[in-house]
Amino acid sequence: MTRMRKSAVALSAATAALLAASPTASAGPVGAPAPAASASPARHAPFVREGFDRLPLGPVTAGRGWTTDVSDGSVTVEPSSAGHGRELRLRTEGNGRAFVVFSGLAPAGNSFWARLRLRVDRFPTAPDWAHWTVAEASGSDAPTLVRPLGGQYVPTSGANFWGVGSDLGPTGDWTAWRTSAPATASAWSCVEFHLDATDNRVTVYQDGVRRPDLTVSTEQHGGSADDFVFPRFDALKLGWQLYQAAPTPSSYDLRMDDVALSTHRVGGCGA
Repeated sequence: MTRMRKSAVALSAATAALLAASPTASAGPVGAPAPAASASPARHAPFVREGFDRLPLGPVTAGRGWTTDVSDGSVTVEPSSAGHGRELRLRTEGNGRAFVVFSGLAPAGNSFWARLRLRVDRFPTAPDWAHWTVAEASGSDAPTLVRPLGGQYVPTSGANFWGVGSDLGPTGDWTAWRTSAPATASAWSCVEFHLDATDNRVTVYQDGVRRPDLTVSTEQHGGSADDFVFPRFDALKLGWQLYQAAPTPSSYDLRMDDVALSTHRVGGCGA
């Protein structure tokens, strides 16, 4: 190869390297701040991922990065109802509780996304205003319990409805249920929620679709006139608890699978 040809090859290689290193239009200008957590699913590794497939079948009290909180209930690993893999079954009697507890969390900016698939076999029909929780986030610095997934039996409608709620904080005990969000028994759904500390905002997605009606924030919530403020999150409980005694039906069964927690939306719920 002549010296000129060698020089041309070297120049071509250098140009290609510069082009590969240069920012593209989608990468944004050099020095631009990193984008905030997006509502669109992105490729980010979750800091918690649990599909229960590596656990032995039968009763379970702990897994990789989680423990259980059970009273008048049980937690078992069972074959997936979809026909492959395994899933978690959480069963309670009366107003018992059965939760998987992810502790030791320290999400950046005190904000994170969660995704899980769940199915509740049936919801309460008594007593009136029976209240239940599926997800509860907390922190050791404040007593406030944030309940991004929960709901209530509304006797005037004869039905259960999903709603974001809270307890033990300055806004009191409340569940902002919405008749536009009926709770359907014995049906799988893929649920996501985003806890965004910039405005103490809880946003919920069902089967990939955002539910604006299931959104609360600092000044827009279902409690007292005080501001709704997050604790410094360090734990998340996923499962089932009904708070009133002697409910109808007398037992409850929740199936759970594909749990992921991340600083960005994980996606995987369809739309």
